[in-house]
Amino acid sequence: MSHPALAVAFAIFIWWFSTGAVFVLARRGERHEWRVAIAATGIALLAFVGLYISARMDTVAGAYIAFGSALAVWAWHEVMFLIGCIAGPRRFSATPGLRGGARFREAFATVRDHELAIAATAPLIVLLTLGATNTVGLWTFIVLWVMRVSAKLSIYLGARHSLNEMIPERLAYLTTYFRTDRTTPFLPLVIVLGIGVLAWLCSLGMAADPVQMVGIALIATLLGLAILEHIFLSLPVPDALLWLWAAPTKPKTDNHKTRVPMAKDHTGPKTVEGGGVSWT
Repeated sequence: MSHPALAVAFAIFIWWFSTGAVFVLARRGERHEWRVAIAATGIALLAFVGLYISARMDTVAGAYIAFGSALAVWAWHEVMFLIGCIAGPRRFSATPGLRGGARFREAFATVRDHELAIAATAPLIVLLTLGATNTVGLWTFIVLWVMRVSAKLSIYLGARHSLNEMIPERLAYLTTYFRTDRTTPFLPLVIVLGIGVLAWLCSLGMAADPVQMVGIALIATLLGLAILEHIFLSLPVPDALLWLWAAPTKPKTDNHKTRVPMAKDHTGPKTVEGGGVSWT
């Protein structure tokens, strides 16, 4: 497993499988919310142990364990968000006509607790890997966090193809905060910057020793996949096709209607187009 090509293949597979597993757990959480939450939390606790142990392993195996552990911690955050345990205080659709700071405050209120939980996790991972020789887990989490924030901002500011069929119905109100009438210039800027960092990582990997090369290959592959997800936001190609095995039914068409809770100053449900967002 010390060949960088194997590291790339491993990163792609675990990213694809763990994303699908999150969707499956989110769907099961509709009926077994607390069972899913407890199971996911147990896995996350083991992942924190894995991060601590692997940080002291200057080996190829340590790089793989650190990478997988960081992904497991991230998956916990996504599962808890998708099943509604850690989301935000606002759980209904956007107030029509809001702009500027008021619109941003409403949108942030839908994910506030989720974002704060991730922010609180970051220093914990720093402590677990402090002074360690293996920082693959830390950098894996940082890449996931930075690229996830940039994806959320891109969707909020404007991404024509940001709707995703995999989001649970309980979170369908999130789509009312998306802008799909335009593509923000922020999106291509993030893609270009991401490609630049990816090229830099690849150049570092070429001059690294075998252990470092594997770690860099894992992180670089994850960054490349995150860039690809950003590109999907600007293309009429549903990335949900990659996880049909995790979907409850076939992907929804553009004409599919989802009923979402209205803002408190309205009565009755509202029908909106589409679904949600991918998790990386």
